[in-house]
Amino acid sequence: MNHRRQSIEGTIRPVALAAALCAVLVAACAAPVAPPPNPEPLGRAPDYVIGPNDTLRIDVYRQPELSAALPVRPDGRVSLPLVPDIEAAGKTPTELAKEIEQRLRAFVRDPTVSVMVTSFSGMPGRQVRIVGEAAQPLTIPYVEGMTVLDVVIRAGGLTRYASGNRAEIVRRENPDGPPQVIRVRLNDLIRDGDITQDVQMRPGDTLIIPQGWF
Repeated sequence: MNHRRQSIEGTIRPVALAAALCAVLVAACAAPVAPPPNPEPLGRAPDYVIGPNDTLRIDVYRQPELSAALPVRPDGRVSLPLVPDIEAAGKTPTELAKEIEQRLRAFVRDPTVSVMVTSFSGMPGRQVRIVGEAAQPLTIPYVEGMTVLDVVIRAGGLTRYASGNRAEIVRRENPDGPPQVIRVRLNDLIRDGDITQDVQMRPGDTLIIPQGWF
């Protein structure tokens, strides 16, 4: 009798364990599953705006005689065969291409135009300037996400006479108001890797690097 009872109990225990496991799996499947978080969309960098002294490559599809590589004049205009004196400064390459297409429709059936900027200068209000004791003081077009280190690299670094830790960024938030002055310790950034000094630049900023005292 005892042997029979032990046999029955030995059979019941695996069956009970399997039933409990099935119940857990059913409950897990029935429980709502949170969807994975959606990744935050990446910000889209603004389109480049053509400025005076930029160099453009303008191609008219299957019309090589109407295509040209030419600079934007200081007055912001370019001239093409059949399209004289068209305003280029202040437009994106796509906007300029569409306007040229519209002008050409009087002479060409369904023109297709592409505009590529091959040399960049940018609109004056979207330029960044570096002056003083930079290896190559210059003006460069602003690029989204640009930092002071990017500007210094473009300028070839500092001269031996530079007082990098007394550098300043001059920023005009309001054209009618006083400029904002942001002090930057370039020596700490370049030599010691102090990334807290790698300030984000903004369009129209001027980085001034003074000469050291001797």
